Amino acid sequence: MKILITGAGGFVGQLLAEHLLNDKHQVILVDIFEPPVPQKASNKQNATTIKADLAQDASSVLSKDLDALYVFHGIMSAGSEENFDLGYRVNLHSTLNLLEAVRQVCPGVRWIYASSTAIFGQPLPAMPSEATVPTPQSSYGTQKMMIEAAINDYTRRGFINGFTLRFPTISVRPGKPTQAASSWMSGIIREPLQGKESVLPCDDDFECWLCSPRTLVRNLVHTLTLQRECMPTHVRQIMLPGITANVAQMMQALKDVGGDQAVSLVKREKASPEIKAMLDSWPIRFDISKALGLGYVADGSFKDAVEDFAASLKE
Repeated sequence: MKILITGAGGFVGQLLAEHLLNDKHQVILVDIFEPPVPQKASNKQNATTIKADLAQDASSVLSKDLDALYVFHGIMSAGSEENFDLGYRVNLHSTLNLLEAVRQVCPGVRWIYASSTAIFGQPLPAMPSEATVPTPQSSYGTQKMMIEAAINDYTRRGFINGFTLRFPTISVRPGKPTQAASSWMSGIIREPLQGKESVLPCDDDFECWLCSPRTLVRNLVHTLTLQRECMPTHVRQIMLPGITANVAQMMQALKDVGGDQAVSLVKREKASPEIKAMLDSWPIRFDISKALGLGYVADGSFKDAVEDFAASLKE
């Protein structure tokens, strides 16, 4: 297949590109800077890298023979809250530009969009699902919600074959901290296991909805196999499976894998009122029966994700 990834220089884009290249797909990596080809990928000759501003010219990255797009580009949650104009330009307007360019250049293509549980806000039922009305409490969630609606409409009209995947927080992410309000959910594992300090802004009873990188990639690739008819054309949202873990359980997993020395590197610090309000608004349990019925999978435990990351450091 010929597959394009926007935001391909980011963690998820690089992880997926490596997997797709290893499976011998042709992969086009697009970002605001020229994205690298993943170092560990085989079949690097199948990769094309493009530097592009999708808010200015989205059609230049497309071709008529494209089979699928993974749309990952964006300004993350805390960054969108801090810079209102930039968040709307990147998360909303550039994605609408890309949708319209696809309609003109390669109509009917499979469109796989990275949305977020940030589209929800309080109050919520005990187990939100795809049927729960989104009431976001952040600009980031609002931008994601608006793109979700556009994907539904473009799919209903036959312009794309759209799939909206609402991601849990991905942990443990390698690399550097991000502008996401949830960045600490990886940081309290990633940095201490590398001998570095990390900040923890939440109490032990704070709960998170999480997914490991390995399970995320498996579910992203699975989306390539779904038939258009698996959902109504005007309802394309899927809650990707996650697991719920509280801070105390996350710290115990860190201790089990990294010992007391790793735990001592986690420093407690209060979040700002704005970030705390955003974190507290996110739900931490979901009805994922729709996703499971479509063949998606969930992690076993958070400790598995910590062990995966520790093993990657040894590699």
